[in-house]
Amino acid sequence: MRTLITMAALGGAVLIAACGAETDPDAEAPAVAAKLAEELPPIEVREGDGLPATLPAGLIWETNDEDPTFASPDAQRGGTYRTYMLSFPLTLRRVGPDSNGFIAPYLRYNQLGPVTYHPQTRRPIPSLATHWAFGADGRSIYYRLNPKARWSDGVPVTADDFVFAVQFNRSKAIVAPWYNNYYTERIRDVKRYDDYTIGIQGADAKPVAEMHYQYGIGPQPRHFHMLNDTWVQDNNWTIEPNTGPYQIGKVEKGKYIEWHRVEGWWADDLKYFRHRFNPDKIRLRVIREPNVAFQHFLKGEIDSFDLTRPKRWHEKATGEAFDAGYIVKYWFYNALPVPSSGMYLNTADPLLADRNIRYGLAHAMNFERVIDTVLRGDYERLPTFQLGFGAYDNRDIRAREFDLEKAAEHFAQAGFVERGADGILAKDGQRLSLRVTYGRPDDTERLVILQEDAKKAGVELTLQLLDAVLSFKQMQEKKHQIAWMGWASSGLSPRYWEHFHSANANKTQTNNLANYGDPLMDELIMQFRASADLDQRVALAHRLERMVHDAGVVIPSFQVPYTREGAWRWMKLPAWLGTRASGQLFNSQALSAGLFSSGGLFWIDAQEKERTLAAKDEGVQFEPSTVLNTDYRGG
Repeated sequence: MRTLITMAALGGAVLIAACGAETDPDAEAPAVAAKLAEELPPIEVREGDGLPATLPAGLIWETNDEDPTFASPDAQRGGTYRTYMLSFPLTLRRVGPDSNGFIAPYLRYNQLGPVTYHPQTRRPIPSLATHWAFGADGRSIYYRLNPKARWSDGVPVTADDFVFAVQFNRSKAIVAPWYNNYYTERIRDVKRYDDYTIGIQGADAKPVAEMHYQYGIGPQPRHFHMLNDTWVQDNNWTIEPNTGPYQIGKVEKGKYIEWHRVEGWWADDLKYFRHRFNPDKIRLRVIREPNVAFQHFLKGEIDSFDLTRPKRWHEKATGEAFDAGYIVKYWFYNALPVPSSGMYLNTADPLLADRNIRYGLAHAMNFERVIDTVLRGDYERLPTFQLGFGAYDNRDIRAREFDLEKAAEHFAQAGFVERGADGILAKDGQRLSLRVTYGRPDDTERLVILQEDAKKAGVELTLQLLDAVLSFKQMQEKKHQIAWMGWASSGLSPRYWEHFHSANANKTQTNNLANYGDPLMDELIMQFRASADLDQRVALAHRLERMVHDAGVVIPSFQVPYTREGAWRWMKLPAWLGTRASGQLFNSQALSAGLFSSGGLFWIDAQEKERTLAAKDEGVQFEPSTVLNTDYRGG
């Protein structure tokens, strides 16, 4: 699942309502105990599916405590990390309607899985599980859970929570088609062998290197959820227990969300979690305009700020706070899958249903001019939909270039040959006019350049800037014509089913923003999902990537192989700054474990903060500082 993107040390509290009022944990205890005493109904399996009733003999149990640690032993615990979000979420649920927005990574990545991947070696390392073993059928994996693992309300994590995860995600009550499908079609069975031993069976055999990624599902808190017809409404603003280092502590609707570190977090002393996730609190306040947020940053009211965008790095990251050395600039190259950024064309729209219109539109987009001007030459053109997965990448594909003659040829084949007085092409009185929906004000300058040059090709682009959450909501409801957005890419291999399979076309709350479906592509996508042969999977991925390109339903935009950030002097990092999998150094989303356990490396130096603020008040300056790390440039 891609996401375009949970954190008060609750002690014994189970639930915090939207207004911030806590429930009485003693009053909850009988209900929790009664629910845990219930027998879970068996998971329904298809003929030919199903794990063995008893744990197979001869399993070879593995672990990994050999890889190097990557956090700094100098890290200090404490303080509040202050950051911002552009809009308040529509829900605090992890699944269901409106849950796939900006705040999703905070919620989802603080729900740990059995293992995660080491950010340097890319090998599995323990998380909720201490050991794992692979079944002889090539599609089953077994885990021994850590008996110390706890939900944030103190309830132990057990095998029953994994069995319940399948029942939960298959339930129609959660109104989540992607999860319903994945946990029915891809996750075929989960069995409890004892309180701390489980087996998971997937639909198809996979390469061993990808088994955890494909089938290593996380648990659901069985003691917390009551699945019924009102589950969505009942859980819009409830705080679900999680297994990660942070949990939501305070919520002021429309204003802020505050996450608190779980006191005595069960994984504090595990090798790969030690010295990480250091702030006691993360305060995420709503500031609806990035330029306004940047002014708060310059005043020291926000601790760090993303400077990847060229205008911020070259023009805004200057002046007293930088020249006096109060704020440090960081430029860090990483080696990660590239976000799938660009224009997603809704083929349910009559104009965009015509492939010639889609091709013509691609040739009418002058991305090179955007790169050379607004982006200062810092970004690169993204050649195709998905990139950064090693052998899976189809390096033969190139994005359609800006070419007015080719654009005119394709528009003519679609019947658009006459220009009106305003220069826009028309056919039978219908103007070639399309709406671009987007949710970040910073993107306006880029889109205005595309808009200007598109007009030379006879295309009118109407720019529709919405609140970030409302923008994505419109896209998920398939009410857009052109969606300008990017999917955060992760994992060990590309994914096509959620974006291009017809099962997700013309349905709300799915990631097929192109509303595209093709029977042959459907067949190949299913073959790709079913294949256990690495060479065959690579060949299928190359073919599917070519089909996406040939369909013209996505116009790729830019790729950026680094992060650039500014942070006040009291924000500290290891000497090596980050890992090859560090997408961002300070952003609070990076507090999470995620697929590659790379986040949570920074800390707040309270003494340095006091010293810096005193120096600022007294006019004392430090040496200006820009830190560049190119260790992982080029992969």
